[in-house]
Amino acid sequence: MNKILVANRGEIALRVMRTAREMGIKTVAVYSEADRNSPHVKYADEAVCIGPAASSASYLKGDVIIREALRLGVDGIHPGYGFLSENPGFSRAVTAAGITFIGPSPEAMEMMGSKLAAKAAAKAHQIPLVPGTEEAISDPLEARNIATSIGYPVLIKASAGGGGKGMRIVEREADFIEQLQLAISEAQSAFGDGSVFIERYVGSPRHIEIQIMADTHGNCVYLFERECSIQRRHQKVVEEAPSAVVSDQMRKEMGECAVRIAKACNYVGAGTVEFLVDENLNFYFLEMNTRLQVEHPVTECITGRDLVRDQILVARAEVLPYRQEDLKINGHSIEIRVYAENAAENFLPDIGKLQVYRLPQGNGVRVDGGFEEGMDIPIYYDPMISKLIVHAATREEAIEKMLRAINDYQIAGLETTISFCRFALNHQAFRSGNFDTNFVKNHFKPEYLQQNTDLEESEVAALFAAILASEAGNSPASVTQAVDIQRSRWKERRYIS
Repeated sequence: MNKILVANRGEIALRVMRTAREMGIKTVAVYSEADRNSPHVKYADEAVCIGPAASSASYLKGDVIIREALRLGVDGIHPGYGFLSENPGFSRAVTAAGITFIGPSPEAMEMMGSKLAAKAAAKAHQIPLVPGTEEAISDPLEARNIATSIGYPVLIKASAGGGGKGMRIVEREADFIEQLQLAISEAQSAFGDGSVFIERYVGSPRHIEIQIMADTHGNCVYLFERECSIQRRHQKVVEEAPSAVVSDQMRKEMGECAVRIAKACNYVGAGTVEFLVDENLNFYFLEMNTRLQVEHPVTECITGRDLVRDQILVARAEVLPYRQEDLKINGHSIEIRVYAENAAENFLPDIGKLQVYRLPQGNGVRVDGGFEEGMDIPIYYDPMISKLIVHAATREEAIEKMLRAINDYQIAGLETTISFCRFALNHQAFRSGNFDTNFVKNHFKPEYLQQNTDLEESEVAALFAAILASEAGNSPASVTQAVDIQRSRWKERRYIS
């Protein structure tokens, strides 16, 4: 494999290209008109524009990407995450064109892409499932009877869903029919598939996932777990590895379940098996993501493996260079996702120019990003700016290192989720490990961030007052005036460090 096209953009495109370059493999970047000046375009050996800004006219145009790959003599295509990464039709078309798809087979994608098919595979391999239906439910009265037998509250979920779409929590039987119809309608609109199923609602769940890697020679290993329970709108914001609550025995049991799921669909490459963990630490299969996860760096930090390198090795039909017994957990790693969102305004997306953009540095600090100072954050794509990752000997040290890195991360020009992540890592629930996916609901209010901002501004104002008073001997009135000017500038810059 001498040349790889990365069918993606931003930080994940750069992430893949860096490993490819280390392996002596040339890279091709694809980009939309909005990303013409993006770092991943400049970093690649070759780059080609594939269409206008909208992803439907560029990054989702699989036929255009394959055409350009053939024209440029590409040997393999890495899909990253999002866009076409879990599209079995694209995978088939890549293979049919004589190009290696760096990912699982389309058949594995199809089986795990359907939550109902995935649940059936899990059941067949004795993997714990949340009590619920095994097939899609369409008859409202039958569905209501099943929900009553399971016991309220119940969760209605779209079979083809993700990101919280087509999902409804129903607390009472009287609300069931209406919520079922809403879930079916939303699932049909979002995924073109109105199939839904019902399962018992776990009220205080943790979201814990297992990273697996499998080759074409029958070898499959698990690279331990990631805790991904700090979420907003069913999307992860803070991730860590290992989990603060998973014992060695539980880790082994979950890992072996993940491997059985992977083998059930003849999985090849990197994948993630996600589990729901209840308040008693019982775990249940949730779904499998048939791609590289956004949060894969924390696994790389604690295992010392380069998962992109392993993906490429497996795609070249090489044998995995390690076995389960070779893998050990080294220290603790935490990742935060830096989104262009205003957490103080209920995580409302924000756009603007990165007027100041300075990255934190230091031992055990890593930033996977796709932007540079002076660039605009486009409105067309996911609002993630970067991922900030730290690695330390213990969880406590990792938390402190992350807080230091957050304070060193300088972003001005738009609001980000950094302030929320600082809040989360400082919260007693997170520090103690006693939290679940309801962290935002139970512990966070937007006004908390406003209070913190006011406090920081007051502290800065007091500092300037002390400096001016001690060094210049100015009158109290002039000191107050200078401090007010500085506070005004502070607010105007909307500076987040």
